[in-house]
Amino acid sequence: MTRLYPGVAEAESVGGPERTLTDEEIRDFVHRCLSTHDLDGRHITLIVPDGTRHAPVAQLSKHIRDALGSRPASVRVVIALGTHDYMGDEAIARLMGCEPGRFEQTYPGWSIHNHRWRDEDTFADLGTIPAARIEELTSGRLRDRPMRVLVNRMAVETDICLILGPVLPHEVVGISGGNKYFYPGLSGHDVIDMSHWVGALITSHEMIGATGITPVRQMIDAATELIPATKLLLGMIVAPGSDSLNFLAFGDSRTAWEACAEVSSQVHVRHVDRTYPRVVSLIPTMYEDMWTGAKGFYKLEPVVADGGELIIYAPHITEVSVMHPGILEIGYHNRQYYVEQWDRFKNHPWGELAHSTHLRGLGDYDPVTGVETNRVTVTLATGIPREVVESLGLRHLDPEEVDLLALEADPDTLVVPNAGELLHRVRSGAQG
Repeated sequence: MTRLYPGVAEAESVGGPERTLTDEEIRDFVHRCLSTHDLDGRHITLIVPDGTRHAPVAQLSKHIRDALGSRPASVRVVIALGTHDYMGDEAIARLMGCEPGRFEQTYPGWSIHNHRWRDEDTFADLGTIPAARIEELTSGRLRDRPMRVLVNRMAVETDICLILGPVLPHEVVGISGGNKYFYPGLSGHDVIDMSHWVGALITSHEMIGATGITPVRQMIDAATELIPATKLLLGMIVAPGSDSLNFLAFGDSRTAWEACAEVSSQVHVRHVDRTYPRVVSLIPTMYEDMWTGAKGFYKLEPVVADGGELIIYAPHITEVSVMHPGILEIGYHNRQYYVEQWDRFKNHPWGELAHSTHLRGLGDYDPVTGVETNRVTVTLATGIPREVVESLGLRHLDPEEVDLLALEADPDTLVVPNAGELLHRVRSGAQG
């Protein structure tokens, strides 16, 4: 019985937190689930993540291809970029398991598309959620502002939206996945900005890993209700540090997400016995800028001691964000820095304000003295020049001066490889 969405059909599932699914189990599950739906002659939009999400997308997509066969009238794939950069042929090939520029040779009859969020013609206008309803959904955090709902028209001009994506702890919504592939994955700026700012007001520290229907999830669900197509999810729980799957759930995009979120809360959280004065976050190369690589901060902030330091080690990152140059204007600050100076910042894109707070963490700001205080020091050991890092309000460290072996040997330092997917928390009852 679904706990969060009463009255909605419970999802089918296979696997569990302690399981590793075989390819045969995965294939059989996909074929069985898709065989139970009326897909003959229907138009299907398959929604997939971009390359910043670690998951066996190609493996599952090929099973979906084989299970669908010639039953649908059409299948098109759209990459849920949010506001990430468009993917080229090489990146699409890595994502979908095909040769560059030869997608249709691997997926005959299918087409693949970037979510072209810069192009106004991309979007269908689904109307506006009134300000009073937004106030209710956000528990009063946003008032007097309605939310215009724009979404990629490919999610509207179709019979079935089938989301394929991993489910993980997330700094804005609590647990990612499900309807989040529509908003922000395929959405216009209003939903992105408003939902992200609500997450920032709650703070990433409090929000990340929350399994319930958070205020942000409520906003996303309300916007998704306006999409007329049938909305399904094939949700994945990817085993940490591998391409293996622990769990799959299929069904309504809400209840399949709920099933995955419960398993994610067990699989994707690492508990440690205490906080550390210094934490080193080793960022994998799939995060190409600080906009995406900041996940290496979000998921480690809870285990940094008060007054401690979190070092983001990513020599390969040379840009803050090509897509969001406004970050260079505002820098990185805590939530109160913006709340206490709202008239100054309220016209800046709220999604950028939210990202700024998420990488800075908890803190305070005194509007009388103009002094900002932060719980932890954030240090970038990246390819971003010193003058840029310091202009953003962060500490710079030359990556060549980082001795990882010495840091790993230090009992007061926690070094975390492949940072960005595994949420770290202090074990209940342990030293804070």
